[in-house]
Amino acid sequence: MSPGRTTGLCHGPIGAQRGGEQGTLGLNSGRRRRVLKWVATGLAVLVLGTACAGYLYYRHLNGNIQQADLNLGDAKAPAPTPDEAGRTPLNILLIGSDARDTKENQELGGARETFGSTPLADVQMLVHLSADRSNMSVVSMPRDTLLTIPKCTDPDTGKTYPASDGRVMTNQSLGHGGPGCTVATWEALTGIRIDHFMMVDFSGVVSMADAIGGVPVCVDANILSRDGSGHGSGLKLPEGTTSVKGEQALQWLRTRYGFEDGSDLARAKAQHMYMNSMVRQLRANATFSNPGRLRALAETATSAITVDPGLDTVKKLYDLGSELRKVEPRRITMTTMPNRYVGARVEPTEEAGQLFRLVREDIALDGRDKKKQTVEQVSDDPAADAADIAVQVRNGTRTDTLAAARGRATAVTGLLREAGFTEAVADSSTLPSEKATVVRYPSADLEGDAQAVAKALGVPLSAVRRSTDVSGVTLVVGADWREGTAYKAPKADDRTPESAEALNGADDGACMHVNPGFTWE
Repeated sequence: MSPGRTTGLCHGPIGAQRGGEQGTLGLNSGRRRRVLKWVATGLAVLVLGTACAGYLYYRHLNGNIQQADLNLGDAKAPAPTPDEAGRTPLNILLIGSDARDTKENQELGGARETFGSTPLADVQMLVHLSADRSNMSVVSMPRDTLLTIPKCTDPDTGKTYPASDGRVMTNQSLGHGGPGCTVATWEALTGIRIDHFMMVDFSGVVSMADAIGGVPVCVDANILSRDGSGHGSGLKLPEGTTSVKGEQALQWLRTRYGFEDGSDLARAKAQHMYMNSMVRQLRANATFSNPGRLRALAETATSAITVDPGLDTVKKLYDLGSELRKVEPRRITMTTMPNRYVGARVEPTEEAGQLFRLVREDIALDGRDKKKQTVEQVSDDPAADAADIAVQVRNGTRTDTLAAARGRATAVTGLLREAGFTEAVADSSTLPSEKATVVRYPSADLEGDAQAVAKALGVPLSAVRRSTDVSGVTLVVGADWREGTAYKAPKADDRTPESAEALNGADDGACMHVNPGFTWE
């Protein structure tokens, strides 16, 4: 599509983008404000592929789009290594805001007492498009995930929000200057460089769902999402498949009471089903013959989203849609970040780290990739002289069944000193538990030093990770190195963890299980 075209609307729906909403797990608290859990962020990308107009209308649509800075943190995750053909993957963070800053959003979101309050990023989903554009992986992060939000600066006001004091819920990141802080938070946790973000609110979900014309969803029994205390989305559907749109689509995406165990994890599963179905629906109806619907899609989509400057025109969004549409539904995999409960909240598990690694290394989550040779990415940050690098060495060899191997921190400290790292010290104050040996560093200016430590011991650079949980370069000797002086890296496990609850985009038989307490005759 060219800005200079003067023809009317032309079609080009994006098919393979996938939904945003979120996979938020776990918190069974009845806080009204957290009832939100919809997915419509992905609609923005899917719908924008249909926007094509004459020059004046093109300018009008561009004027609809709101934008904000991409990353408000002090550092970025390393850029991915290009493949053999020089191609790199594309990572897009989809954000759903629970903002109740307009009358329309208030009516849709409820919770009158929260009108005008600081919005939360209650939907967070990372869309990863492979370098060769053959597959797409999607990772939803539970809204109540406990993590450290990095220091962020609001570009509009100049206000600096210090890094969070300890771990807080990830959805608070949006209130630390805008969506760019949510991006910075993801990069700090996952080590994945994010190229773009798209954000949408309640009213955007409804307007775009109306414009699309309906998405088929399935329940295995009649459902009414409403309990005796009035909690629930109000969703009422008969058993089987129903095409939902508008407010009913929003109800589906927000429903927790009535789906499976009533947790946010079940809600995330329903959202994943919706987005997969929407992708299939758009691809099946790729040639929209109704100009009015095309115009509605373009108008509502551009009015509903906030994006980074890299996506601030219809042309850029259309180009993105063209890239996403290259992926067939059968090569789309939706997942939720593996997690465990910490009281009423959740935290990433070790398997979450594995999932993030697969995305960082551009390994398809559907397991259909041809085996590719991993190219380790060397930091642009030069390492200091070995003698000037301070290193803490910890014994993390303890497992669920074995006590920590005695003396491992001291032994490996000796190896480092022999290699010239005279500032290396054994830290016996803590005995962490790590399956695999890892080198952590707190800031970008220490990445080169951390990699130098890894190289000296034969530890792969993929085991060097940035973390705000350490104050300096820290080597944790894992359970994979309980003895000996030579480190042997374990064979990489490139399988998607079962706890990620993977759902394939071509699975048109998926149906939500209804809790018997929420059925009707």
